[in-house]
Amino acid sequence: MTTLKAGDKAPNFKGINEQGNTLSLSDYKGQKLVLYFYPKDDTPGCTAEACNLRDNYQLLLKNGYAVLGVSADSPAKHLKFIAKYDLPFSLLADQDHSVLNAYGVWGPKKFMGREYDGIHRTTFVIDENGIIEEVILKVKTKDHASQIIRLNEQ
Repeated sequence: MTTLKAGDKAPNFKGINEQGNTLSLSDYKGQKLVLYFYPKDDTPGCTAEACNLRDNYQLLLKNGYAVLGVSADSPAKHLKFIAKYDLPFSLLADQDHSVLNAYGVWGPKKFMGREYDGIHRTTFVIDENGIIEEVILKVKTKDHASQIIRLNEQ
């Protein structure tokens, strides 16, 4: 699990999105960023989370948030996932795990008694200056946007 916490400087990152374009943390300077890490495109929990963020995207924008999802899936898989669910935000393809490792979300997991390495579903809310405002470890996939919006109201 991540050791990053609120008040820490967000690690810089650079990666390729679904269009093959390079994105980095500096592209979001001056705006708040919801950087969410999820295990795999087109799986039940990940689809619920992405669709909840999609359905509340205008509200997130109104509250000043840009949204960027990150998983280890390929740009081509991301493109299909975005098209299938009409996602209005970009997805970073972190196939070399450089961003996953920088944010500390790649590591041992257990599922049905089996241990394996994978992505821990985690969201980082980063402020306009690149400082982590909040780390959401217990993501509610079907109600994730309200977890983020509530932070803005505190």
